[in-house]
Amino acid sequence: MSEFVPFPTVVLDRLASLGVDVDRVLSHAGILRSRFEGVRAKVSVAEFFAFWRSLEAMGGSADLGLRIGTRASPHQLDVASLAAIHSENLGDALAKFARYKRVVCGEQISVATSKGEARIRFQWVHVEDALPLMLVDTTFASLATLAAQGIGAPVTPLRVELARRRSNEGALKRAFGCPVRFDAPVDQLVLDAKLLARPFVTRNADVVAMLVPSLESALAESTSRSIAEDVRALLRQRMTGEHHSVETVSRAMSMSARTLQRRLGELGTSYQMILDDVRREASRRLLGNTDLDAGEIAFLLGFEQLNSFSRAFVTWEGATPSRWREKHVRQPAPL
Repeated sequence: MSEFVPFPTVVLDRLASLGVDVDRVLSHAGILRSRFEGVRAKVSVAEFFAFWRSLEAMGGSADLGLRIGTRASPHQLDVASLAAIHSENLGDALAKFARYKRVVCGEQISVATSKGEARIRFQWVHVEDALPLMLVDTTFASLATLAAQGIGAPVTPLRVELARRRSNEGALKRAFGCPVRFDAPVDQLVLDAKLLARPFVTRNADVVAMLVPSLESALAESTSRSIAEDVRALLRQRMTGEHHSVETVSRAMSMSARTLQRRLGELGTSYQMILDDVRREASRRLLGNTDLDAGEIAFLLGFEQLNSFSRAFVTWEGATPSRWREKHVRQPAPL
């Protein structure tokens, strides 16, 4: 999985066209502009997030991420987006996008369908801190833009769920044209599952046939994730009130609980250690970004009692959830 992120000069040019003082943002982030030169320029994951946090702090209007995403052109981004936009239909496009993003960078996309809905989530490997809100907005807006460009018609999600306090609601509703749910356990873009079968007007089998072999080769040659990373990714997706037993997770990974524990032990870790890490990461994100109370967060993390969560959190952070929130809470952007 790539430890670098494509970030060519065209992205900086797009930001400048939106009124962003790019040089000021780069200076604030401590990144040289020369790191972005060329159509194949890449930056490290650390530089990528430093840039987005700087952009969020100094980029101006709260809707900047939405405006970046709606102006995104898949043809100008990366090979995963290029393979997606030339796919047969939206479902195929999302599948290719999710599969080949692992080659391009450490971003993971997942699409789960149930009860007539397609729920799209994303996360970043080895990034424990809360994602910049502007990056979340850009990602979802660019995915909606890709879908609309492929289908050749506007795409209106069923809803957008955001793990943040209520803020900038008007701009979000205007950008996506659907209800926006705040204080959600995870960020996700929810589409009508029927859209997945919609054919793409941009489909081009020749382009896909040219791209896929090299992408598959790169995927095979890339460093495979360890089983510990697979467990971590699965648990991150399930911090929504599900039961997190080792038996449940091992079944999802098509192996026995004993085999899973043994293989994790060979890596110097255990299921409980990974679960604690993921719970700690999720608790910090939800306490910092949402107005969910400690009881609600305890439920989402799979704790049976609030006291159990509170004791665990004190062990992790040296403070109760309420005291930690008082110290680290983000102030919401103006409505």
